[in-house]
Amino acid sequence: MTGYTAIVTVRLKSGVLDPEAETTQHALERLGFELESLRSAERFEIDIEAADHETARERTEAMTERLLANPTIHDYEIDIEQR
Repeated sequence: MTGYTAIVTVRLKSGVLDPEAETTQHALERLGFELESLRSAERFEIDIEAADHETARERTEAMTERLLANPTIHDYEIDIEQR
C-alpha cells in the first residue's frame, strides 16, 4: 500500500446562490477592492492508503459523492498526490 493525500475542492455550481461569497464580496468592495466576482469553496485534505493512484482516486470520488458534495448543487475537483 502507498500513502496518498487527496485534495477535494467543493464549490457551488454556477447559478446557485452563494450568500457567503456575496457577503464577502460586498465587504471587500466596501474596503475599496474591485473584483468581478467571488465564489466560496471548501477544501478537504484526506490522507489514505491505496494500492495505486487510480484506486485512491476512486475511493476519494466515492467519499466525495456520498458525503462531501451534493452533485445537484456542487461541482468538485479532486487532486491526488503521493505522500
